[in-house]
Amino acid sequence: MSESPQRNRPDSPGSSFGGDDGRGSTSSLSKRGGGAPAGRGRTTIADGVVEKIAGMAARDVGGVHAMGSGISRTFGAMRDRVPGGGKSVTRGVKAEVGESQAALDLEIVVEYGVAIADVAGDVRENVIAAVERMTGLEVVEVNIAVSDVKLPDEDDDEDESESRVQ
Repeated sequence: MSESPQRNRPDSPGSSFGGDDGRGSTSSLSKRGGGAPAGRGRTTIADGVVEKIAGMAARDVGGVHAMGSGISRTFGAMRDRVPGGGKSVTRGVKAEVGESQAALDLEIVVEYGVAIADVAGDVRENVIAAVERMTGLEVVEVNIAVSDVKLPDEDDDEDESESRVQ
């Protein structure tokens, strides 16, 4: 069986929306005269939405220590300490979104000792799967730049440091 899965869309043949319900009557959608719901407007997805999805998917992969370059991580760590600043899920992710396609650039920091090519491949697969599943966009390109390696004895910029006051 090599059938490709077909999405359930309201305007697809054989769906329960519109047209004949098999009993000689039509559904309420066709009675209103508006046509299929897909033809009543359009959906646009912002670059930031795709960046958040890709950032979360990349962080889920084992061997990824952080996202972004050293400078962006440093500024991000300062922003995280400011009340209301919060963690930036999009750090290290840049997306270009068209009408039906998306291209992504990711910058990651890997853990020492992992196979970088394997981690990059796993990140690419996870990001493509998440973005395509959640948005319906075709991901045409995922470029990954490994900007650093987290050594076991290095301090983590993003960890809260011990307070000097008790």
